[in-house]
Amino acid sequence: MKQMIFIAAAALILGSCTKQQDNKAAAPQATQEKTVKIAYVDADSVNEHYQFCKDYKEILEKKSQTAQNTLNQKGLALQKAVADFQNKLQQGELTREQAESQQTSLQKRNEQLQQLEQSLTAEFAKEQDKFNEALHDSVNNFLTAYNKTHKFTYILSKIGDNILLADESLNITEDVIKGLNKRYKSEKGAKKDAKEAEPAGKKQESKK
Repeated sequence: MKQMIFIAAAALILGSCTKQQDNKAAAPQATQEKTVKIAYVDADSVNEHYQFCKDYKEILEKKSQTAQNTLNQKGLALQKAVADFQNKLQQGELTREQAESQQTSLQKRNEQLQQLEQSLTAEFAKEQDKFNEALHDSVNNFLTAYNKTHKFTYILSKIGDNILLADESLNITEDVIKGLNKRYKSEKGAKKDAKEAEPAGKKQESKK
């Protein structure tokens, strides 16, 4: 899954010290310090509790299961055909021409099954990439809007132990997940209302 990791670097600006001439007392040291606000989000928690992730993972699991069932059915059918061919061959029920023809046909079916597996695997990989991109855009867009109010300098993504130590007060994961789910629920409801409001003719066209 595409996860974006931001590396925070705190910047410290020191003021310069100047000396007055003619043995006058030195001016006080002027120090300027830029305030850096840092927060972090636990990516694993987002994946687990963000409803968008739950919904999309369910879709991916169904597509994966459907593809696997298709491959299993065709694979079993091919195995049965191979077993029947070998049995007939051993029983001497096939002429040389028939045996060669059936063997060529079985080899072709095996190649087609391998091509189908490659095609379904590539299609599933595209769906996963689509999900990862949509998740990244969703979180990034939310955080952009969220940060207009909170004004963080950096929002880090905590993945596993990439952040070795952090004050728990910097953890905004719960707040972010709550906001993500609220926005997702609103968008999902708006899409549902728009779909239900479609004219009957347009609904029929969308089903085709």
